[in-house]
Amino acid sequence: MHSAPSPYRIITVCTGNICRSPMAALMLTEAFDAGGLGGAVVVDSAGTTSYEAGHPIDPRAARVLSAHSISSEKHIARSWRQEWFRERDLILALDVDHYGWLHEAAPDSETPAKIRMLRSFDPSVAHRSTLDLGIEDPWYGGHHDFDVTWTLIMAAVPGIVAHTRAALAAAHQGQDYGPQQVRSIS
Repeated sequence: MHSAPSPYRIITVCTGNICRSPMAALMLTEAFDAGGLGGAVVVDSAGTTSYEAGHPIDPRAARVLSAHSISSEKHIARSWRQEWFRERDLILALDVDHYGWLHEAAPDSETPAKIRMLRSFDPSVAHRSTLDLGIEDPWYGGHHDFDVTWTLIMAAVPGIVAHTRAALAAAHQGQDYGPQQVRSIS
């Protein structure tokens, strides 16, 4: 009996899991569904802190998503769990502090290969230093800041979809898409 391969698992990470990371997760889920990969990819999100755990998405983030026909009503903020380092194939940090936090918390020397800045998949800025790839927290701003967050995330979405498609193709050919594979196809 042939079992279906496990889905490629992506997690997006920000501070409180009420603005940037749920926006990115929901936008990616929409893109994977539209690209016919919805059954092969699972995207979720978390925060590096528990400040907002149990709360819904920020209403301003919900407004931007809704304007693009993406529902966020089911999102409930949660904080990072250590086992997700092992269970996720790609870990996307939304800002430099999240990237640093994830690297410091990584349980072994293999895990950092899974951790990337989300904007490193935006070809217009991928050549820049990691320090230049962050998305500032829109929580401190107004509606315009959430629109900017949408734009910055959306610029990286096609690159993440292409990266994931390549990882899935490699897995289909019998290769693993663990940390070593993720590094080699990025």
